[in-house]
Amino acid sequence: MTSTADHAALRAQLETLTTEAFRPELAEIDQLSTLEIARTMNGEDATVPAAVAEQLPRIAAAIDGAAARMARGGRLIYAGAGTAGRLGILDASECPPTFNTTPEEVIGLIAGGPPAMVTAVEGAEDSKDLAAAELDALGLTADDTVVGISASGRTPYAIGAVEHARAQGALTVGLSCNAGSALAAAADHGIEVVVGPELLTGSTRLKAGTAQKLVLNMLSTITMIRLGKTYGNLMVDVRASNDKLRARSRRIVALATGASDAEIEDALAATDGEVKNAILTILGSVDGPTAARLLADSRGHLRAALRAAAQEG
Repeated sequence: MTSTADHAALRAQLETLTTEAFRPELAEIDQLSTLEIARTMNGEDATVPAAVAEQLPRIAAAIDGAAARMARGGRLIYAGAGTAGRLGILDASECPPTFNTTPEEVIGLIAGGPPAMVTAVEGAEDSKDLAAAELDALGLTADDTVVGISASGRTPYAIGAVEHARAQGALTVGLSCNAGSALAAAADHGIEVVVGPELLTGSTRLKAGTAQKLVLNMLSTITMIRLGKTYGNLMVDVRASNDKLRARSRRIVALATGASDAEIEDALAATDGEVKNAILTILGSVDGPTAARLLADSRGHLRAALRAAAQEG
């Protein structure tokens, strides 16, 4: 059980964090009109992109490292507690429908497991060992990239994940919202998006959460671009799992090729609905099996496959 002295030490530590700072100028915010509060909050949110921009070189370096490892079969693994963990799981869960990845390629871990998505799990975020055990259960390898996420930069679960992964030779990224954080120090790539004190003292689901979401968007999206999951700005690896995505698939083929509806239907039929393959059959003037072979030889990069098709033709 945590002692009174331990609580006092933690309180003293939190009081040093920018994300936990009290803002006396907002002490009467509950007396403002709803519109005034909304304007204040919107003004706070508007500062987040500039804070992210200051970290772009570090973000880009982390992405290049992650993409190189994923190209060798590695995985992108997020680890965090509370809001940070939920944001990691959200980003991971959106990769399969967007980029046709498997659920095993981009993974989100949250302290306390799936129940922690909706309910706080007592003490889970305070365990470094729990994070290490969950990474071991995934069969962590040196080709994996582990991203520890923590607004405070002090959460033991996130730090434990990064420390354990780094010891195993995996690439590590520490994403926090405080300068000089223990999480950034523990990682190969420390990304510290300093957004300042929150509108509600210590409520890091606000600006800090927004900053983390923006960075995670970059990490996954640009990594997938580097892996050839897009053609220009088109999601050519989209998985057509519902009517909306099936319609989007056809629109993507149309935008990439300028082909007629009939040509698009024929191409998708010849490639089992694979958007990237269908585009290659049209632009490269090849059949479905040839498109599949060229893409396999090009490690999924459509532009490289198109060059190969032109050389064969």
